Amino acid sequence: MNLIITCSRHLEDETSQEISIFLENLGDKNSKITPTNLSGIVTGITTLDPFSVVKKIKEKMLEEPWSMRYCHRIIPIQKTVITEKQNIVNAVLNHSKIMRTEETYRITVEKRHSSISTKEIIDAIADKIYNKVSLEKFDWVILVEILGNKTGISVLKENDILSTQKLKRSLSE
Repeated sequence: MNLIITCSRHLEDETSQEISIFLENLGDKNSKITPTNLSGIVTGITTLDPFSVVKKIKEKMLEEPWSMRYCHRIIPIQKTVITEKQNIVNAVLNHSKIMRTEETYRITVEKRHSSISTKEIIDAIADKIYNKVSLEKFDWVILVEILGNKTGISVLKENDILSTQKLKRSLSE
């Protein structure tokens, strides 16, 4: 998976169709969108860069806010691993090289259907990254999305994640 899409419970099929149409309009006719066994979560595989997908959907929504009805959040994923602490840490370390030494970060773990310890994951990652941690004013987010036995990893800027509801609210202000 290189996209995680959240939606309202029981609207996974509508969300899957909505994101599939967006991806097709962006040029990916072979995307694979799959509702998960987790209520309100859909995953996607696109041949396009997931970060540019999020950016283009954001641009489209700025023009036509009504064009996105079911998707709540669209999260680009850089690496998918089996949910084990060492796999997660290794994937994060590979992608955290993008951060310059003076930049700050925060670690966000979103965990669903897993007994793996959030604190253990955060501690293991923080022990290996020597940049300064900042929970409020940070340059980077190390995002760990645990969906049962699969985990998506991204090292990204906060605005690389699209929250359709926040975007729509900002347009009405």
